[in-house]
Amino acid sequence: MSGGDKARQDTQPAFVLHRYAFRETSLVIEAFTRQFGRVGLVARGARRPKSALRGVLLAFQPLLLSWAGRSELRTLVRAEWLGGLPQLKGLSLICGFYLNELLLKLVPRDDPHEQLFAIYEEALHALGGTRDHAAVLRRFEKRLLKELGYALTLDREAESGAPVSPGGRYTYVIERGPVAVSAEDGNRLELTGRTLLDMAADDYRDPLTQQQSKALMRSLITHYLGSQVLHTRQLLRDLQEL
Repeated sequence: MSGGDKARQDTQPAFVLHRYAFRETSLVIEAFTRQFGRVGLVARGARRPKSALRGVLLAFQPLLLSWAGRSELRTLVRAEWLGGLPQLKGLSLICGFYLNELLLKLVPRDDPHEQLFAIYEEALHALGGTRDHAAVLRRFEKRLLKELGYALTLDREAESGAPVSPGGRYTYVIERGPVAVSAEDGNRLELTGRTLLDMAADDYRDPLTQQQSKALMRSLITHYLGSQVLHTRQLLRDLQEL
């Protein structure tokens, strides 16, 4: 392309994370793409009854998107539905919206994460075929933080580097790792060594591991969100303790 042409990207694998009305007949789409990360797109005329885009721009469905432009909001040119994923329903649907909200609030626009795209797609597949929603969420949260540069240390003590003991009692220091419980840690979240090792192995079958891993991930994600609030988290709390 010549320097005067608008940047154009064709048939990029993507998912719709969020969309909202724009002007009279259009939509703004927040898309998560394999190659370009999170991208803002204007779908012109997508709200018109006869628009070819109207029934295609659905959340949790794999798409091929084409767009043009260099501004923060590009112009959507074409959208193709690929299929292959079951439509999420009920609690799985709410969990899917939770994943989308995490990506919207933790992943900046135009920050490519090809591996995270694969992790997200895998989580959607899992939500569509399991009742163990909590395990899917914990795995996704942990892998998301790793992809963003906040990998958790779960199997070694932060101070000594010694292996975590299954029978030990620990607190988790953000950006350091597990630290043995001391008398001064009365107000900190306490975790068993077994919970930490289960999390390292992505094994959430134990009820105590389920409870403590949920509390730990909630604390970590709240820290990295800063002042941002997760609306779907409260909805999940109201529906079921995950």
